[in-house]
Amino acid sequence: MLPGYEFELCLTHDVDRPYKRLQAPYYALKDRDPSHLSALAPGVNPWWQFEEIMDLEESLGVRSAFYFLQEESIFQKSPDDWLTPRYWIEHLGRYDLFDTAILDVLHDLDDGGWEVGLHGSYDSYDDPEALRNQKTALEAALGHRVRGGRQHHLNRADSTWEHHRDIGLEYDATLGSSSEYGFDHGYGVKRPFDDDFVVFPLTMMDIAVPDPGDDFEAAWEACEDLLDEAAENDAVMTALWHPRMFADEFPGHRRLYRRLIESAIERGAWVGPPGELADRIGTASKSRTGTASVHGR
Repeated sequence: MLPGYEFELCLTHDVDRPYKRLQAPYYALKDRDPSHLSALAPGVNPWWQFEEIMDLEESLGVRSAFYFLQEESIFQKSPDDWLTPRYWIEHLGRYDLFDTAILDVLHDLDDGGWEVGLHGSYDSYDDPEALRNQKTALEAALGHRVRGGRQHHLNRADSTWEHHRDIGLEYDATLGSSSEYGFDHGYGVKRPFDDDFVVFPLTMMDIAVPDPGDDFEAAWEACEDLLDEAAENDAVMTALWHPRMFADEFPGHRRLYRRLIESAIERGAWVGPPGELADRIGTASKSRTGTASVHGR
Protein backbone atom coordinates (compact mmCIF):
# COMPACT_ATOMS: atom_id res chain seq x y z
CA MET A 1 0.00 0.00 0.00
CA LEU A 2 2.86 2.40 0.76
CA PRO A 3 5.61 2.85 -1.82
CA GLY A 4 8.86 1.23 -0.76
CA TYR A 5 7.39 -1.20 1.79
CA GLU A 6 6.35 -4.84 1.53
CA PHE A 7 3.41 -4.42 3.91
CA GLU A 8 2.30 -2.37 6.92
CA LEU A 9 2.16 -3.36 10.59
CA CYS A 10 0.15 -1.14 12.95
CA LEU A 11 0.99 -1.46 16.65
CA THR A 12 -1.74 -0.76 19.22
CA HIS A 13 -2.29 -1.05 22.97
CA ASP A 14 -5.68 -0.90 24.74
CA VAL A 15 -5.20 0.63 28.20
CA ASP A 16 -7.92 -1.31 30.04
CA ARG A 17 -6.38 -1.85 33.46
CA PRO A 18 -3.16 0.03 34.27
CA TYR A 19 -3.61 -0.91 37.96
CA LYS A 20 -3.86 -4.45 39.31
CA ARG A 21 -6.48 -3.95 42.02
CA LEU A 22 -9.49 -6.27 42.01
CA GLN A 23 -7.55 -8.64 39.80
CA ALA A 24 -4.97 -9.34 42.52
CA PRO A 25 -7.28 -11.33 44.84
CA TYR A 26 -9.11 -12.80 41.82
CA TYR A 27 -5.92 -14.28 40.36
CA ALA A 28 -4.69 -15.33 43.80
CA LEU A 29 -7.81 -17.49 44.14
CA LYS A 30 -7.95 -18.60 40.51
CA ASP A 31 -4.27 -19.64 40.34
CA ARG A 32 -4.04 -20.63 44.01
CA ASP A 33 -1.04 -18.34 44.11
CA PRO A 34 -0.95 -15.80 46.96
CA SER A 35 1.96 -13.96 45.32
CA HIS A 36 -0.61 -12.05 43.26
CA LEU A 37 -1.59 -10.24 46.47
CA SER A 38 1.75 -8.44 46.48
CA ALA A 39 0.21 -6.08 43.91
CA LEU A 40 -1.93 -4.63 46.71
CA ALA A 41 1.12 -3.35 48.59
CA PRO A 42 1.75 0.42 48.44
CA GLY A 43 3.92 1.42 45.50
CA VAL A 44 3.63 -1.97 43.79
CA ASN A 45 1.92 -1.99 40.40
CA PRO A 46 3.04 -4.77 38.04
CA TRP A 47 0.57 -3.79 35.32
CA TRP A 48 2.03 -0.29 34.89
CA GLN A 49 4.16 -1.09 31.85
CA PHE A 50 4.19 2.16 29.88
CA GLU A 51 7.87 2.95 30.34
CA GLU A 52 8.87 -0.62 29.49
CA ILE A 53 6.86 -0.58 26.25
CA MET A 54 8.22 2.83 25.29
CA ASP A 55 11.79 1.66 25.92
CA LEU A 56 11.24 -1.51 23.88
CA GLU A 57 9.74 0.34 20.93
CA GLU A 58 12.31 3.12 21.12
CA SER A 59 15.07 0.52 20.90
CA LEU A 60 13.52 -0.74 17.66
CA GLY A 61 12.92 2.72 16.21
CA VAL A 62 9.12 2.37 16.09
CA ARG A 63 6.05 3.93 17.67
CA SER A 64 2.56 2.66 18.48
CA ALA A 65 -0.88 3.84 19.57
CA PHE A 66 -2.22 3.71 23.14
CA TYR A 67 -6.01 3.85 23.51
CA PHE A 68 -7.16 5.21 26.88
CA LEU A 69 -10.46 4.23 28.50
CA GLN A 70 -12.88 6.36 30.49
CA GLU A 71 -15.28 3.71 31.73
CA GLU A 72 -18.59 4.96 33.07
CA SER A 73 -19.53 4.58 36.72
CA ILE A 74 -22.17 1.95 37.34
CA PHE A 75 -24.12 4.61 39.23
CA GLN A 76 -24.60 6.46 35.94
CA LYS A 77 -26.54 3.46 34.65
CA SER A 78 -30.06 2.26 35.31
CA PRO A 79 -30.55 0.51 38.69
CA ASP A 80 -31.55 -2.56 36.67
CA ASP A 81 -27.93 -2.75 35.50
CA TRP A 82 -26.62 -2.82 39.04
CA LEU A 83 -27.37 -6.54 39.16
CA THR A 84 -25.13 -7.22 36.15
CA PRO A 85 -21.69 -8.49 37.25
CA ARG A 86 -20.04 -7.21 34.06
CA TYR A 87 -20.87 -3.60 34.94
CA TRP A 88 -19.42 -4.00 38.44
CA ILE A 89 -16.21 -5.41 36.96
CA GLU A 90 -15.93 -2.44 34.62
CA HIS A 91 -16.84 0.02 37.39
CA LEU A 92 -14.34 -1.31 39.91
CA GLY A 93 -11.54 -1.38 37.34
CA ARG A 94 -11.97 2.27 36.35
CA TYR A 95 -9.11 4.78 36.34
CA ASP A 96 -9.13 8.56 36.17
CA LEU A 97 -7.73 10.29 33.08
CA PHE A 98 -6.94 13.31 35.25
CA ASP A 99 -5.01 11.37 37.88
CA THR A 100 -1.48 12.81 38.03
CA ALA A 101 0.21 9.56 37.01
CA ILE A 102 -2.13 9.05 34.05
CA LEU A 103 -1.74 12.67 32.94
CA ASP A 104 2.04 12.32 33.12
CA VAL A 105 2.08 9.20 30.96
CA LEU A 106 -0.35 10.72 28.46
CA HIS A 107 2.03 13.61 27.92
CA ASP A 108 5.15 11.42 27.96
CA LEU A 109 3.67 9.32 25.18
CA ASP A 110 2.51 12.32 23.20
CA ASP A 111 5.80 14.18 23.56
CA GLY A 112 7.74 11.08 22.53
CA GLY A 113 5.87 10.60 19.26
CA TRP A 114 3.45 7.87 20.32
CA GLU A 115 -0.20 8.17 19.34
CA VAL A 116 -2.83 8.61 22.06
CA GLY A 117 -6.33 7.54 21.07
CA LEU A 118 -9.77 6.77 22.46
CA HIS A 119 -10.84 3.44 23.96
CA GLY A 120 -14.63 3.84 24.01
CA SER A 121 -16.32 2.52 27.16
CA TYR A 122 -18.21 -0.77 27.29
CA ASP A 123 -21.58 0.64 26.16
CA SER A 124 -20.44 3.65 24.16
CA TYR A 125 -20.36 1.76 20.86
CA ASP A 126 -24.06 2.62 20.49
CA ASP A 127 -24.20 5.75 22.63
CA PRO A 128 -22.89 8.72 20.62
CA GLU A 129 -23.36 11.18 23.49
CA ALA A 130 -21.23 9.09 25.85
CA LEU A 131 -18.65 8.57 23.13
CA ARG A 132 -18.46 12.30 22.42
CA ASN A 133 -18.09 13.10 26.13
CA GLN A 134 -15.29 10.57 26.51
CA LYS A 135 -13.46 11.95 23.50
CA THR A 136 -13.82 15.48 24.89
CA ALA A 137 -12.45 14.40 28.27
CA LEU A 138 -9.45 12.62 26.73
CA GLU A 139 -8.68 15.62 24.55
CA ALA A 140 -8.87 17.90 27.60
CA ALA A 141 -6.40 15.67 29.44
CA LEU A 142 -4.10 15.39 26.43
CA GLY A 143 -4.31 18.99 25.30
CA HIS A 144 -5.27 18.38 21.67
CA ARG A 145 -7.65 16.31 19.56
CA VAL A 146 -7.36 12.56 19.09
CA ARG A 147 -7.49 10.89 15.69
CA GLY A 148 -9.08 7.49 16.30
CA GLY A 149 -9.36 4.52 18.58
CA ARG A 150 -10.99 1.21 19.38
CA GLN A 151 -14.09 0.18 21.35
CA HIS A 152 -13.70 -1.67 24.66
CA HIS A 153 -14.13 -5.46 24.28
CA LEU A 154 -14.36 -4.84 20.51
CA ASN A 155 -18.05 -3.99 21.00
CA ARG A 156 -19.58 -2.75 17.77
CA ALA A 157 -22.96 -2.09 16.18
CA ASP A 158 -23.92 -1.16 12.64
CA SER A 159 -24.02 2.47 13.76
CA THR A 160 -20.64 2.57 15.56
CA TRP A 161 -18.54 3.78 12.65
CA GLU A 162 -21.07 6.49 11.90
CA HIS A 163 -20.90 7.62 15.54
CA HIS A 164 -17.10 7.69 15.33
CA ARG A 165 -17.12 9.77 12.20
CA ASP A 166 -19.78 12.12 13.57
CA ILE A 167 -17.74 12.97 16.68
CA GLY A 168 -14.68 13.74 14.59
CA LEU A 169 -12.66 10.53 14.69
CA GLU A 170 -10.74 9.75 11.52
CA TYR A 171 -10.38 6.00 11.98
CA ASP A 172 -11.52 2.99 13.97
CA ALA A 173 -9.60 -0.19 14.84
CA THR A 174 -12.39 -2.25 16.45
CA LEU A 175 -13.26 -4.71 13.68
CA GLY A 176 -11.85 -8.08 14.73
CA SER A 177 -11.88 -10.88 17.29
CA SER A 178 -10.44 -11.57 20.73
CA SER A 179 -10.43 -15.32 20.16
CA GLU A 180 -9.40 -15.70 16.51
CA TYR A 181 -6.51 -14.24 14.54
CA GLY A 182 -5.99 -13.74 10.82
CA PHE A 183 -7.01 -11.61 7.87
CA ASP A 184 -10.69 -12.48 8.15
CA HIS A 185 -11.71 -8.98 7.06
CA GLY A 186 -9.39 -8.68 4.10
CA TYR A 187 -5.87 -7.43 3.51
CA GLY A 188 -6.49 -3.71 3.31
CA VAL A 189 -8.16 -0.93 5.21
CA LYS A 190 -11.87 -0.29 4.76
CA ARG A 191 -13.68 2.93 3.87
CA PRO A 192 -17.31 2.28 4.89
CA PHE A 193 -18.49 5.73 3.77
CA ASP A 194 -16.30 6.09 0.67
CA ASP A 195 -14.61 9.09 2.24
CA ASP A 196 -11.53 9.73 4.40
CA PHE A 197 -12.81 7.72 7.40
CA VAL A 198 -10.70 4.55 7.62
CA VAL A 199 -11.25 1.21 9.38
CA PHE A 200 -8.18 -0.83 10.36
CA PRO A 201 -9.25 -4.47 10.86
CA LEU A 202 -7.61 -6.16 13.84
CA THR A 203 -5.40 -9.03 12.69
CA MET A 204 -4.23 -10.36 16.04
CA MET A 205 -4.79 -9.81 19.75
CA ASP A 206 -2.33 -11.02 22.36
CA ILE A 207 -4.78 -13.48 23.94
CA ALA A 208 -5.89 -14.95 20.59
CA VAL A 209 -2.54 -16.48 19.64
CA PRO A 210 -1.13 -19.49 21.53
CA ASP A 211 0.19 -18.51 24.97
CA PRO A 212 3.92 -17.85 24.55
CA GLY A 213 4.42 -18.69 28.21
CA ASP A 214 3.21 -22.24 27.56
CA ASP A 215 4.65 -22.77 24.09
CA PHE A 216 6.67 -19.91 22.68
CA GLU A 217 7.42 -21.65 19.39
CA ALA A 218 3.71 -22.26 18.71
CA ALA A 219 2.99 -18.60 19.43
CA TRP A 220 5.83 -17.48 17.18
CA GLU A 221 4.72 -19.81 14.39
CA ALA A 222 1.29 -18.13 14.43
CA CYS A 223 2.91 -14.69 14.23
CA GLU A 224 5.35 -15.77 11.52
CA ASP A 225 2.52 -17.19 9.41
CA LEU A 226 0.67 -13.86 9.66
CA LEU A 227 3.79 -11.90 8.70
CA ASP A 228 4.38 -14.14 5.69
CA GLU A 229 0.75 -13.76 4.61
CA ALA A 230 0.96 -10.00 5.05
CA ALA A 231 4.09 -9.78 2.91
CA GLU A 232 2.61 -11.98 0.20
CA ASN A 233 -0.51 -9.81 -0.05
CA ASP A 234 0.82 -6.27 0.57
CA ALA A 235 -1.46 -6.25 3.60
CA VAL A 236 -2.20 -3.88 6.43
CA MET A 237 -1.71 -5.93 9.60
CA THR A 238 -2.84 -4.63 12.98
CA ALA A 239 -1.63 -6.08 16.30
CA LEU A 240 -3.04 -5.44 19.79
CA TRP A 241 -0.97 -6.04 22.93
CA HIS A 242 -2.46 -4.92 26.24
CA PRO A 243 0.12 -3.19 28.45
CA ARG A 244 -0.40 -5.63 31.34
CA MET A 245 0.80 -8.47 29.09
CA PHE A 246 4.34 -7.08 29.33
CA ALA A 247 4.40 -7.85 33.07
CA ASP A 248 6.47 -10.77 34.37
CA GLU A 249 3.32 -12.73 35.25
CA PHE A 250 2.63 -13.13 31.52
CA PRO A 251 5.92 -14.74 30.43
CA GLY A 252 6.87 -14.73 26.78
CA HIS A 253 4.65 -11.87 25.66
CA ARG A 254 7.32 -9.18 25.75
CA ARG A 255 9.72 -11.43 23.85
CA LEU A 256 7.03 -12.35 21.29
CA TYR A 257 6.07 -8.71 20.72
CA ARG A 258 9.69 -7.71 20.16
CA ARG A 259 10.26 -10.58 17.76
CA LEU A 260 7.10 -9.68 15.84
CA ILE A 261 8.37 -6.14 15.25
CA GLU A 262 11.94 -7.20 14.45
CA SER A 263 10.74 -9.76 11.94
CA ALA A 264 8.32 -7.31 10.30
CA ILE A 265 11.14 -4.81 9.84
CA GLU A 266 13.41 -7.54 8.41
CA ARG A 267 10.67 -8.36 5.91
CA GLY A 268 10.57 -4.74 4.72
CA ALA A 269 7.43 -3.61 6.54
CA TRP A 270 6.41 -0.13 7.55
CA VAL A 271 5.74 -0.25 11.31
CA GLY A 272 3.91 2.38 13.34
CA PRO A 273 0.59 3.64 14.75
CA PRO A 274 -2.66 3.66 12.74
CA GLY A 275 -2.99 7.45 12.85
CA GLU A 276 0.31 7.89 11.04
CA LEU A 277 -0.58 5.23 8.49
CA ALA A 278 -3.92 6.95 7.86
CA ASP A 279 -1.96 10.12 7.03
CA ARG A 280 0.40 8.24 4.74
CA ILE A 281 -2.43 6.42 2.99
CA GLY A 282 -4.15 9.74 2.35
CA THR A 283 -0.95 11.29 1.08
CA ALA A 284 -0.22 8.31 -1.15
CA SER A 285 -3.72 8.53 -2.59
CA LYS A 286 -3.25 12.20 -3.38
CA SER A 287 0.15 11.54 -4.95
CA ARG A 288 -1.48 9.29 -7.51
CA THR A 289 -3.51 12.31 -8.64
CA GLY A 290 -0.42 14.50 -8.71
CA THR A 291 -1.37 16.63 -5.69
CA ALA A 292 1.06 15.29 -3.08
CA SER A 293 3.94 12.92 -2.51
CA VAL A 294 5.03 10.31 0.04
CA HIS A 295 8.44 10.07 1.63
CA GLY A 296 9.38 6.85 3.42
CA ARG A 297 11.21 6.72 6.72
